[in-house]
This record gives sequence, structure tokens and C-alpha cells, in this order.
Amino acid sequence: MLTVHHLNNSRSQRVLWLLEELGTPYEIKKYERTPQQRAPPELLAISPLGKSPVITDGSVTLAESGAIVEYLIGKYGNGKAVPTDSGYLDNLYFTHYAEGSFMPIVTQKYIFDFIPKQAPFFIRPILSLVFGQLDKQFVQPEMTKHLTLIEAHLSKSQSVWFAGGAEPTAADYQMAFPLEALVAYTPGSVGPSIKKFVDAVHSREAYSKALEKGGPYSYATM
Repeated sequence: MLTVHHLNNSRSQRVLWLLEELGTPYEIKKYERTPQQRAPPELLAISPLGKSPVITDGSVTLAESGAIVEYLIGKYGNGKAVPTDSGYLDNLYFTHYAEGSFMPIVTQKYIFDFIPKQAPFFIRPILSLVFGQLDKQFVQPEMTKHLTLIEAHLSKSQSVWFAGGAEPTAADYQMAFPLEALVAYTPGSVGPSIKKFVDAVHSREAYSKALEKGGPYSYATM
């Protein structure tokens, strides 16, 4: 049986959504974050980096959500989640852009917000000021460029999806996690096409089934 090693509030939610869309049988082994919001050490027994998502499929153990998404579509897709010829390059680009370019800046923004809140109260104001300035000068300008790029692409897409087809493809599974996190926590920073995309993701029956099986997920503002 295909097993998803699923960490709460993580990228592994996109793997559950994909499997529900494909109709592929699977089981879930759930893990909970530590109080420091880290993956628990139990995941080290599955993958050397101890992070999620990880899947085990027979003799295959595979980490990295992009690799997992491509593997599952290739092995279990049966023609689903495949872009049209005209959408091939968009699908290829955004599948790899999601983690290669976009998530690092999203993660930086999260860290710059998280660190002051976790600091002892007597230095919290100083750290808030320092990290606030770092965010303003370095992170936010980059974030604006990324969100402008994404909004412009989606506004010109022939459908709500990144590759312009009738159904989500690998690019959508990859882009969903960072975009729904931004819509949930900084809705004023994203444009109408991005919100429309996230709404379309959340309205999928397969997405709802994945939430039921995966458990609480902070970014599903449904």
C-alpha cells in the first residue's frame, strides 16, 4: 500500500489532495509538529532529512514534494493531471518555480515574523523592529515581484489553473501550498486572480476529502 507520511500544516497536504484527485488508494501515517513547529524526530526513521512529505510505495521511499507529485502523476495518473501541449511550458515552469524561487521568500517572511514572537518578552520589541526593517527592505520587495508575476500569469490563463487546462496539473499542486498560506494570513497582499485560484482549489471535492483524512490544516480558509 502506498503510504503518505503526513505532517500537520505542511506540504504533504498537497500530496493527499493529488491522491484524492487521482483516485489512488493510500494510507496515512500522521506526525505532529513539536512546540517549536519542527518536524518530530520520528520522521528521521523514514527519510535522512526528517521532513515531510515522504511517501513509501513498495520498495520506493521518496521525499521532496515536487518529486513526489511528478512520481505519482507518472505512475498513477492514467492520463489525469497532464497539461495540454499549449500549457506544457507553464506547467513545467511553475512546478519547479514553486519550491525553487517562490517558497524561499515565503519562508523568509514566515521566519522574520516568527522569531520576534518566540523571543523573550524583554527583547521582543527590539527584534520586532530589526526583523520588521529586514522584511521591509529585503523580503517585501521580492515578495511583491513574485506576487505580481503570479497574478499576471493567472489573470491571462485560459482557466483558473496555471497550465490553462480544465483540470489541475503538477504546477497547481505545487503552487497551492504557498498561495493558500498567503491568502490565509496576508489576504491583502494577493490579487483577485490568486484568490480565485485558491478558492478553486478549496472548492474541489478531492481537496475536501484530503482535509477530512489529513486532519486540521491552518491554511484551508474554507
